[in-house]
Amino acid sequence: MENQDVLQAQGGRAMFACGGQSVKFPVPVFIRESASVVGKKEGQGPLAELFDMVGEDDLFGCNTWEEAESGLQRDALHLALSKAGLHSTDLRYLFAGDLLGQSIATSFGLAQFERPLFGLYGACSTCGLALSLGAMAISGGFAEYAGCVTSSHFASAEKEFRFPLGYGSQRPLSATWTVTGSGAFILSGSRGSRSRAVITGITPGRIVDFGVKDSLNMGSCMAPAAAGTIQQNLQDFGRRPEDYDRIVTGDLGSVGQRALLDLLLERGVDISAQHMDCGIEIFDAKKQDTHAGGSGCGCSAVVLSAYILKQLEEGKWKRILFVPTGALLSKTSYNEGKTVPGIAHGVVIEHVE
Repeated sequence: MENQDVLQAQGGRAMFACGGQSVKFPVPVFIRESASVVGKKEGQGPLAELFDMVGEDDLFGCNTWEEAESGLQRDALHLALSKAGLHSTDLRYLFAGDLLGQSIATSFGLAQFERPLFGLYGACSTCGLALSLGAMAISGGFAEYAGCVTSSHFASAEKEFRFPLGYGSQRPLSATWTVTGSGAFILSGSRGSRSRAVITGITPGRIVDFGVKDSLNMGSCMAPAAAGTIQQNLQDFGRRPEDYDRIVTGDLGSVGQRALLDLLLERGVDISAQHMDCGIEIFDAKKQDTHAGGSGCGCSAVVLSAYILKQLEEGKWKRILFVPTGALLSKTSYNEGKTVPGIAHGVVIEHVE
């Protein structure tokens, strides 16, 4: 076997490192089921008929935006478990996160499931982070079932990172619209009677900072990290862009997409034929006022569950590289004049033969 594909022994421990940054799973990790819950605006977009649940209003019957986002996670996980024919007690671990301070959408949303929780924060890359860690736990034999959940909400995110909605600030054309939605995924080490897809490897991302300070142009902040992860994945697995049916970023939008393609072309890598961005797919740029597209933890999660896994499950695509992207900023760092670093986590997902 080639060095990047073989079992590497270090001090008697089994190591499945692949290349300089990736992991190739010796035991495949199946995505047994998934579910997507979105808000009213997302339910008016081009993927509307594919979502499992669409809210009639973005409060979802709750008193606050934050309570509504917790409800998104709760509903998404309930739906995913029900579709898989499982109970919450079947889950060994939960890997979950959101955009809010201290991840309150997750803690209040998932507490009733009473499962061990790994609370995660990777900004808008959290879906990739959760799937990566969940898959490592499954493939390593530490769990038979694991749940991966993430969410975002337009109103709670604006309140957390920018202004109260009543402020009525004007958004530049480079800005993206935070998706109101939650995606939940049930991972397993066994195929079962039905599985939507299989995770065969990951490329965890590095923090990349190109010195961008514009928090309303997060596509440009995140594009360098996405470029680095994609290039590293191709190098580690010895692949070319055409070895993937799609290379899917999470939240770059139209501005970030152009930056990503240009950055990779400068390095001799052309993914223009394979690239797709969840933030571009979820909204209709001509009919919906979302400027550069969608973003948020929920953006890549609901598009993966509703649309991407459907293509893999039906065999239309055989292998994709899923690369959610995150902008690592806070109100504090932004107000202190700091730059906006980015991170992107790559997950290789394939059709189950």
